[in-house]
Amino acid sequence: MAEAGVEILCVGTELLLGDILNGNARWIAQRLAALGLPHYRQTVVGDNSERLAMAAREAATRSRVLITTGGLGPTPDDLTTESLAAAFDTPLREHPELWQEIQAKLSSGGRPVAPCNRRQASLPEGADVLPNPLGSAPGMIWSPKPGFTILTFPGVPSEMRAMFQETAEPWLQQNGGTVGVFVSRVLRFSGIGESNLAEQVADLFEGSNPTVAPYASLGDVKLRLTACAASSVEAEALLHPLEADLRQRTGVLCYGSDDDSLASVVLDHLRRHHQTLAVAESCTGGGIGAALTAVPGSSAAFAGGVIAYSNAVKRRQLGVPLDLLEVYGAVSDEVVRAMAEGVRDRLETDWGVAVSGIAGPGGGTPQKPVGLVHVAVAGPDGCESAALRFGERRGRGAIQQLTLIRALDLLRLRLLAQS
Repeated sequence: MAEAGVEILCVGTELLLGDILNGNARWIAQRLAALGLPHYRQTVVGDNSERLAMAAREAATRSRVLITTGGLGPTPDDLTTESLAAAFDTPLREHPELWQEIQAKLSSGGRPVAPCNRRQASLPEGADVLPNPLGSAPGMIWSPKPGFTILTFPGVPSEMRAMFQETAEPWLQQNGGTVGVFVSRVLRFSGIGESNLAEQVADLFEGSNPTVAPYASLGDVKLRLTACAASSVEAEALLHPLEADLRQRTGVLCYGSDDDSLASVVLDHLRRHHQTLAVAESCTGGGIGAALTAVPGSSAAFAGGVIAYSNAVKRRQLGVPLDLLEVYGAVSDEVVRAMAEGVRDRLETDWGVAVSGIAGPGGGTPQKPVGLVHVAVAGPDGCESAALRFGERRGRGAIQQLTLIRALDLLRLRLLAQS
């Protein structure tokens, strides 16, 4: 048992098939870090008794605690409890009081209780019930061998989280083998690739506490800073100078931290300066407006937008001159600048953002290929535009998302320049 940490085992063929994202593992991992519990492995198995039992036996050879999610329901493919009992040659025992509780929960809506639900009341001999306040599937806390404990949770995220916080966390704090408190902060960057950012801060990757690790997603690069200490206050104190160093090195490339988004950062800046924004969108089809309105309180700064997909709408709603469309085409600096100025004027805002491009998969030409996008930002100090080339291989959705990101980032930089 060299690792002696906490291990996560997620059960469900739907996870292996990619039908759903494994958000449970991510949430549990974050909670373990907050509790200061070492966590070294995550495993996913399908709805298969033999593989599930094998994974549990393997975990028992190296970990102190195994946390499982999924497979606790009443249907034939819910195999977790039976498989774990079989893995350690332990008989199941029905808990009459648990069966009564399950019946009471299921019958509260006036529907009859199916006989198959009764199997949820059986746990391995010696296991304690881990109560489920939101659903019918109970979990368990069970030590099938000395120094090794299994905690089981249903796959429904709301149920799992309630059970974890109400019952499992207190148990883990007492019995999980805490090594300190982990505190993490994520710094977010735009306008720079992962490799270029890594080169700028390469020396910081060598640190052991706090640590720095890069993560990349479409159009966005993140650095996760993590510190471990005896308390969260001490861990935060370790992070502060590191964060200050990173922000000083990267300047305006770092647009925020943790739950910040480009939309939230832009809106916060506009609110603080009592300014307003409108958008004119062609290739993104309302995506920029959706990103902005997803931020609570956005109405204080975001006036609205126009989805100007056709040239007729560009002319009528935004006032784009016909000669610009005929001479330069809808995907051009000239037209996108007119769109930005037009939406700013028509909606009477301080700032106007406009995008027009070819998201594909068709519609491109040698002169204007798929992936070509023009972006413009019009404001009190004039209008600025840029031609961006994302490449046709990225696909329509990626081109639209990158356009959204670059448009908001261009606005962010303009806002910073006026401050």
